Amino acid sequence: MSKKKKDVPRNGSALKAKPISVSRSEMAEVVLPAMTNPLGKLLGGHVMHLVDIAAAMAASRHSNSYVVTASVDYIDFRNPINIGEIVILKSQVNRVFHTSMEVGVKVFSENALTGVRKHTTTAYVTFVAIDAVTKEPRPVAPLILKTADEKRRWQEAGARRKARLALRYRKRQEKD
Repeated sequence: MSKKKKDVPRNGSALKAKPISVSRSEMAEVVLPAMTNPLGKLLGGHVMHLVDIAAAMAASRHSNSYVVTASVDYIDFRNPINIGEIVILKSQVNRVFHTSMEVGVKVFSENALTGVRKHTTTAYVTFVAIDAVTKEPRPVAPLILKTADEKRRWQEAGARRKARLALRYRKRQEKD
């Protein structure tokens, strides 16, 4: 965790750090026929839509502001989700930068008849906090890391950001 100067919003008050638990969000819904492909599996695009919503909930909870999706760094479809199953999404902020946050999302399917759960999808989504008045990016409160898992996620998020920014820089160089 860096020792940079504290973020100070436009009103002059310092942003108070928050535990990751403040951002944790969960949502669930039943997979209906209109959401599936001809094989009775939840459409990947629908999973991505749900991931974006669950991630936005966590980012908004942490930042107490509107948020916009800046990037999806990674999404991995491990197992299909079948028609009639319950899709469960769990999200939390992994790391805060200045105005942006990385949110991790895990998706599970649950068989409604047996209760068996499977981890189906993992995703990392970056959001930018937006000031409600100016509609410009605004600083976000830092995280309080309490567990070894939270510290590991924080470190890994930094590595993903470094890779994402390096890729963005290389793409800009190729255009010039």
